[in-house]
This record gives sequence, C-alpha cells and structure tokens, in this order.
Amino acid sequence: MNKKRILLIASYDGSLIRFRGDFIKSLVDDGFEVFTAAPDYADEFRQNIKDLGATPLEFKLQRTGLNPFKDFKSILELKSLMKENKIDLVFPYTVKPVIYGSMAANMCKIPVISLITGLGYAFTGLTAKARLLQRFNETLYKLSIRKNKVIVFQNKDDYQLFLDRKVISKKQKVDFVSGSGVNLNQFSFKEKDASDSVSFLLVARLIKEKGIALYMEAAKILKAKYPKAEFHLIGAPETSPSAISEDELKVLHKEGVIVFHGSQNNIPEHLNARDVFVLPSYYREGLPRTTLEACACGNPIITTDSVGCRESVKEGVNGFLIKPQSLEALVEPMEFFINNPAKIKEMGINSRTYAEERFDVNIINNDLINLIKKEL
Repeated sequence: MNKKRILLIASYDGSLIRFRGDFIKSLVDDGFEVFTAAPDYADEFRQNIKDLGATPLEFKLQRTGLNPFKDFKSILELKSLMKENKIDLVFPYTVKPVIYGSMAANMCKIPVISLITGLGYAFTGLTAKARLLQRFNETLYKLSIRKNKVIVFQNKDDYQLFLDRKVISKKQKVDFVSGSGVNLNQFSFKEKDASDSVSFLLVARLIKEKGIALYMEAAKILKAKYPKAEFHLIGAPETSPSAISEDELKVLHKEGVIVFHGSQNNIPEHLNARDVFVLPSYYREGLPRTTLEACACGNPIITTDSVGCRESVKEGVNGFLIKPQSLEALVEPMEFFINNPAKIKEMGINSRTYAEERFDVNIINNDLINLIKKEL
C-alpha cells in the first residue's frame, strides 16, 4: 500500500524544526511520507528535516510586504511542487503559506487542512496601515481557504473574527488545538526556590507589539526600587519598522537594568534558570509557543488578557493576565512576585500541571494526525 504524501508549508525553515519538528516526526512514525516546503533553507535545517525522515522542498517567498508578481510566482511554484511530488494533502501554517498554499492546492484539487497560528500585526487595528492590510488579507483568505477541508484555529477569538468578517461561513468545517504544543521532556520541569533576588524572563521577537518596550520601562522602575531583581531578555535583532533599537538594549544592559542575551538556542536552560516568564504582547497571537514552554518548565506567567495570550494563564492560579499596553498593569504583578517569592513555587507547579493537561505536544499532534486521517 502506497504511503499518503503530506506537504507542510512554512514561511521560514527554522519554524519547521522549532514549531513542527515533533509533528513531522509523528507523521513519519505514523506511516506518512512527509514533504516540507520553505524558502531558502539553511544547510542545518535542511539536514534536520532529513534526519526526521522527511523531504525538504524549496520555493521562493517574500515573507513580508506585498508584491503581486512575486506572490503569484510563489503560488505557481507551490503548485509545481505539489504536482511533481504527487501530494495527497497540504498542511500550511502562518499567513502567506496558508493563503498561497491553499490557492495552489485548490488549482491541483488537493485537499487542504490549514492551521491559523495567529493573525499578527495586520489584524491588530493599531494603525491605518494595519487596518488596510487586514482588509486585504481578509480578501485573500476568502479567496483561498473556503474550499479547505478543515480550518484549524488555536483560539476561539480568531474563529469568531473570521465568522464576523465573513471570511468563512458557519458551514465551514473547523477544529481547534491548543497551540503547537510543547515537548514536556525537552522543556522539563524545575521547581522554583523562594529567593529575594527574583528573576524575570521575556523571550520574543524584538518588536514593540510584543511588549518589549513596556518590559524595558518596567525593568527601569523595578530595578531602581529592588536592585536584586533581574530582568532578562532573549531575542534576535529585527529589521521590522517597529523593531526595538539594539543600541538601546545594549545601553540598558551596560547600565545593569536588563540582561540582554540576544538570540539563544538553549531556551529550556534559560527558563529553568529564571523565576517568572513575562510576555506583555499586544500582537494578535495564535497561542504563543513561548508561554507554553514556560508553563512546561514551571514558570509562573505574566501576559496580556488578549487574543491567544490569555489561553496560557489561569488567573491567579499559574499567573496573571494584564491590560495590554499598560505599564502600570505590568509593573503590579511583577512587583507582587518580588514581594511574594514563595508564590513563584506554587504557581510554577500549577503551570506545569496545566501544560501536562492541555499543551502536551503528543496530545496535539495526535489530534492533528487523526484529523488528517479522517479527511484522507
């Protein structure tokens, strides 16, 4: 019996390993022949894909910005890849792969299960540009995903928005998963010890929408009041229009206000070494992977009461939900943990329990694979 051929489409190669590596391995172990499509593979990630038992394919994609000619070429390239490799089902995730991958698959009459991993900057409504992009993306989604077998959402808010904006109808088949899941063995639990030198950690893209600037301001306020407290930040410098200045980060690092680590590959070690995880994002998240990883490692969570982010916190049980874009709202729970370090251990244990119940990558991958089998 021939193996069914699945094509995963991503907007960048690293996400296939970091966010979908366990999923790829599960698909291969379950007897599927797996192909991955991404632009400009680094040699390391190409080999990682092969080591998982999958086949890496490449296509050109302009990750940011809009260029109709280049975007149409991406669709045609994906269409060719699907035909050449006799793909049975397409599984795209993130905005452009979902839109262009779905369009290409529709041309080939190949079934699609698309994963909406968050709607990002375009759906924040924060600026005129964002609102214009939202209308444009809504049109593209309408054209591309209505014929998809299933649309999988990571939160109910995104689903409701798609209904309200008539991107999809109530007749469209949908499903829900709790993010991309987290490997509970890789992100192992470490119990926190009460201390008078409480340490905080934020891991994110270094853009304003992720709340980086708010975190920096909170660190300035709290460091002056509690000199033993530590404020750690991990993230690679960005070229986005809303990027945080690397020079500003280095100045705060030199002054001892924050500890800026730059880009890091050993995130579990950093989570285990820190007490509380902070993500003051007002970006339109799906369900942030970083908060799930922090839950698994036993860190209490401070994040915003906004789309996607709120899914990772049981208020007052494993952390706190705060008002988006409010410095005062961010400082308050951070100061609470500094003054109540014993709560870190208690809420950290609750975080791990929550991760085991809801965010275990094996549970999520099994759900997705069962969905794929059903549609095939």
